[in-house]
Amino acid sequence: MTFTEIVAFLVQRFGEEIIRGTDENATPSAVYIKASHIAEVCLELYENDQTYFDFLSCLSAVDNGPEEGTMEVVYHLYSIPYAVALCLKVQLPRNKEGEPLPEIPSVSYIWRGANWHEREAYDLLGIRFTGHPDMRRILLAADWEGYPLRKDYQLQTYYHGIKVAY
Repeated sequence: MTFTEIVAFLVQRFGEEIIRGTDENATPSAVYIKASHIAEVCLELYENDQTYFDFLSCLSAVDNGPEEGTMEVVYHLYSIPYAVALCLKVQLPRNKEGEPLPEIPSVSYIWRGANWHEREAYDLLGIRFTGHPDMRRILLAADWEGYPLRKDYQLQTYYHGIKVAY
């Protein structure tokens, strides 16, 4: 299935309103999906015999910064039997201090490897994955303050009385 056919397939299954845009210059080509529908889109791409994206090779997140006010979650999918790669992207509003963290549905029940990828995105960028079986920090201490990959992250001077030197 070509990228154009995959986009048409998604429109047929879910309607045009779930697709926020496409980027055919990305490698692999990317489809921007509405955040509330990402899990059902992923499940369809995984379960459907026409697509069968059986491998989530990477799930990562990007902070576009406070100026833009958005964050992105990026899913790199691959169909081993069809030798097709696809990128799904979801834009989320970036929270301000004191506001709840951005949330997106988990896909860890579809691809088990997403479990640690989602925890890493939570740990380093503060994106919560609803429905995740174990949403807690994976790299940093449980009481670490802030999310180090955010563009406005302020380094802690001390952690438990120990100077944090960089």
